[in-house]
Amino acid sequence: MRLLIRSGHLWCGDAAGTEIGGASVLAEDGVITRIGTENRDWPNVDEVLDATECVVVPGLVNTHHHLFQTLTRAFTPALGCDLFGWLRVLYPVWAQLDEESAYLSAWVGLAELLLSGCTTTSDHLYVHPWGRTGLIDAEISAAVELGIRFHPTRGSMSLGADHGGLPPMTVVQEEDEILDDCQRLIERYHDPSEGSMIRIALAPCSLFSVTTQLMRRSVELAEQLDVRLHTHLAETTNEATYCARAFGMGPYELADQLGWLSARTWLAHAVWTGDAEIARLAAAGTGVAHCPTSNMMIGAGLCPVADMRRAGLTVGLGCDGSAAHDASDLWGEVRQALLLAHLRNGPASLQARDVLNMATAGGAACLGRDDIGSLEIGRRADLACYSLTGLSTAGAVLDPVEAIVRCAVRGAKHTVVNGRVLVRDGWLDHPEFGDRVRRHRALARTWTEPR
Repeated sequence: MRLLIRSGHLWCGDAAGTEIGGASVLAEDGVITRIGTENRDWPNVDEVLDATECVVVPGLVNTHHHLFQTLTRAFTPALGCDLFGWLRVLYPVWAQLDEESAYLSAWVGLAELLLSGCTTTSDHLYVHPWGRTGLIDAEISAAVELGIRFHPTRGSMSLGADHGGLPPMTVVQEEDEILDDCQRLIERYHDPSEGSMIRIALAPCSLFSVTTQLMRRSVELAEQLDVRLHTHLAETTNEATYCARAFGMGPYELADQLGWLSARTWLAHAVWTGDAEIARLAAAGTGVAHCPTSNMMIGAGLCPVADMRRAGLTVGLGCDGSAAHDASDLWGEVRQALLLAHLRNGPASLQARDVLNMATAGGAACLGRDDIGSLEIGRRADLACYSLTGLSTAGAVLDPVEAIVRCAVRGAKHTVVNGRVLVRDGWLDHPEFGDRVRRHRALARTWTEPR
């Protein structure tokens, strides 16, 4: 199958900073084989995708999400709460999660991500109510059906409120049950090969919802099976207070003692990270998933992203949960990351190409991938096209890349994953789209009815 993406302004996102105006990309069987100006030597193709007056970028990579939370967006009983209060309100609601709700919530969130130009996403499903199985399998089914590249992480909670943790006992599991399911998922789904569509990572939820033993055992299993590690860390001051009280040390010191600061790990949020911790993360090769909208929505703080990048830290972007962010719009996070960095470090701290790099190559590095994240020959044909012809970019004529980021372009015109056009002219081409959204809406109503 040969696909030609024709005549766009290419921002390739490679180490050389390549940009080419009026250029094309040829994909053959899901791999980029040519980039540049077409000539007679280029082969005939099966399909042409018009990218005229578009900026073409590598497909966006979402490094942190909780897809099940699409069922509790704008959940008014939790509005105005800090993180711990917000979680305490929502844990009992999420205890309803089963295979059907895991599938539908993932389907809707993944579809929304595709419409934003996201081609690869992780997910952190950490709520596994008593007696419920197959939740990760259900969301993998949704990802396969839609065609998005997927990195689900087997999340977990093992420290319930009866034993000093935050979550209620109804949504925690025994450690052996957690680790057995982690191994099952890796053996069944994890594909480490180049161009793979599914990879599994291990993701104990947080220092206030799992035991230190589970954190250590997860590291051991990840090393044994050669998969990546993910967790929340240093998101709010609540967490620092909890760690000081429970362990007599801060989150970073504890994570280091437990073996979590390594090149195998990427951390969600890392908002409360000082210069010493940044240096420690950079030395360890640990990545950070920056989630600007979520951090603002719950008042978590301003992540020092510009300082992290100056120190050589790998930083990607994440939507975070759809009940914290209230959207699965990774393209919107690109602009938010720019604005939040300017608020913290000033308007010279980051520009459009910097945050695009975070959303593409940075995200790919967080997930441990070297086959996506840039438009280069030999890389997978994952890309997104953003139109320059809409009202939002009228008047922005000097720099097309700055224009699509700064001028609030809303969503991708085209999204291509592994050489397949999944979003065309702003529409997700799937015959079950309406049915899935209707079912999801009906289920959300039952979830949120007073009990």
